[in-house]
This record gives sequence, structure tokens and C-alpha cells, in this order.
Amino acid sequence: MSQKTVVNSWNEWDPLKHVIVGRADDCHIPPEEPALDAKVPEDSDMRGQWGRRPQETIDRANELLDNFAAMLEKRGIRVDRPTCIDHSLPATTPDFHTESQFGCMPPRDVLLTVGSEMLEATMSYRCRWFEYLNYRPLMQQYFNEDPNFRHECAPKPRLTDADYHPDYLSEKIGVEKRLKWTAEKFFVTTEEEPLFDAADVLRFGRDLVVQHGFTTNLKGIEWIRRHFPDHRVHAVNFPGDPYPIHIDATFTPLRPGLILNNPQRRLPDDQRKMFNDNDWEIVDAAQPAHNTPPPLCYSSTWLSMNVLVLDPKTVCVEASEVYQMEQMDKLGMEVVPVELRDAYAFGGGLHCCTADVYREGVCEDYFPNM
Repeated sequence: MSQKTVVNSWNEWDPLKHVIVGRADDCHIPPEEPALDAKVPEDSDMRGQWGRRPQETIDRANELLDNFAAMLEKRGIRVDRPTCIDHSLPATTPDFHTESQFGCMPPRDVLLTVGSEMLEATMSYRCRWFEYLNYRPLMQQYFNEDPNFRHECAPKPRLTDADYHPDYLSEKIGVEKRLKWTAEKFFVTTEEEPLFDAADVLRFGRDLVVQHGFTTNLKGIEWIRRHFPDHRVHAVNFPGDPYPIHIDATFTPLRPGLILNNPQRRLPDDQRKMFNDNDWEIVDAAQPAHNTPPPLCYSSTWLSMNVLVLDPKTVCVEASEVYQMEQMDKLGMEVVPVELRDAYAFGGGLHCCTADVYREGVCEDYFPNM
């Protein structure tokens, strides 16, 4: 029996009832390109490598993603999965060519759900230009089943060389200079055209908090502001992060009034005002349980913070992240351990590999004192 689709989600914590979980099928390490080079840490084992990921790692990642999806379904949450395109094909437009694409493990990067709208982000990597195609069959299904669903797409960027600072490509910059540039808000992307990834946006009801960093520029944030005129859109940045990619391993709302913040990437004092004035508590996240990311993984060890909140009292945490689970327990959350570490390399953690379709609840104003 098919369930009727309703698209509606206003925040990161209301009871989750319908979600998309990604797949690791045919995932590739993409070839070098300007946005990607800046993202790969200088000491990473991925430097200079590209091509299809080994089949045994794909199979293992899919096993973990399938188990996660099955666990969510057992809890009464409807789970949809993308239809994978051939990621070995080049991404080619009149403006650029790159030899392969990426994958469809992290739908959170591509799809932003705000109320009854799902918005396809611009993306700022050439290898991810066509990634939205993995989700088009689901978007078509939702459009057919939910008369209130709005399927929107941000303007596709051209991603010419004018979108990137060439001086970011040197391998000899060093972390110290990268941190200085981050503090000065000098990132690999220019302000040539609007660029943003959906995973740089956190939803707080009437307010959207957007990270300015490697994958989202100020013009992208301004585009979001104009696109959602009934929302207040706030730009944030985290000076302690030499590779500021996506906000969800840095700043993690758990329920109204409570946010985890990466202690190495604290929100600057001037940007805390909206939270302080409305009695939100921002606590330092527990330390990761691992000193290094898994092999061939872009992400930092702080994917420990990349949790999926099922409701204001229940949270999924990666099963090996013992300190994060302990902290959640102390914060009064029921912890659901989920094994996912061997899938991190395919695009991130528990928040990354999901995209909300429906959460119970309505659009509320959590920051009345603005």
C-alpha cells in the first residue's frame, strides 16, 4: 500500500516521519578541479587520486546505509532512496569539463526542504553539477502525490574559472595561512555568481542560518534571502575551520534552545547575539572518538557531531562516537547508535546522508527578540 506523500519540514528537530537516505552506488573520487583542490587537506591520502571507489568499500557503505534505512523504517519513518545515475560519466557543459562525477550518498548537500518546498542547491563543484538528477524521480513522485509540494531549483551556475580564486590552489599554503584567510572570510569561491550547497543551511523555523565558506558565497546567501522573503536569513562563519565545508559538523541544533558547537570552530561573539537574546544555549560538542578520518575521506573527525535528530528527545549518533553519545545522554536525549563510519568517505555522516521530506510541526518563531 503506497503512503500519500506530504512534503513539510521547518526545522532540524521536530518528529521525523519521512526522509531520503542516500546510496553509495558508483561513487567516485572526482578528478582535480578548483573547488575540490581547496577542500582536500594537504596531508590527505586523496591527493592526486581519482576514479571509482573500490567495489568492496561501496558494498560496505551500502550495507551500512541500508541498515540505517531499515532502522528508521522500524521506527515508523518512511524512507525513500535516490535512483543513481552513472557517476563515471564526465560532467560537461559549454563552460567546463571534468572527467567524472561524485555520487548520491549525501542528499543533504543537494536538497533543502523549507516547509512544503524542496530546493535544489546550485552546488559549487563541477563534478556535482548534475547530482540533482539522482533525486529527480523522487521529486517527480512527490509533485504527483502532494498538491502543495513546490519543487524549486536555484539558478545553475556556470562554474567558470571566474568562480574560484586561483591562489587557493597551491599545496604549500599551510594550515596557518588557511586559518588566517578563513578569519578574513577569504575563501576559494569568488562572488561571481550565487553559489551554495544545501548542507550549509540550518533551519530554525522562521530563521535560516547559513554558513559563508568554501561552498557557499555571500551572493548565494543573498539569493536564499530573496528566495525566502518570509524568512530571516543569517550569515555565519567559523574562523577556526581551515576547510569550512558545510555547517553540520560545526553547529548542530538539537532542540529549541540547545545547540552543539564545535569547540575548535566557535561561533564568533558578534554572531551569538540572536541566540543569547533568545535564551538559546550553545554548548561545546564532545571530542571525537577518532584522531583521524577513515581512509580516502574528505571530512574531518568532527563528523562525530553530524547527528540526525529524530525528535526533540531522540538522536541518532554514529556508534563508535562514544563521547558524543555520552554527551547526548547527559543532555537528556535518548541515543540511537548507528554504525556508519565506513560510509563517511562517500559524503559524510548521519545528517549528510539524509534529507528531510516530512517532519511534524509548523513554522515557528524561535527568536522573538530580534
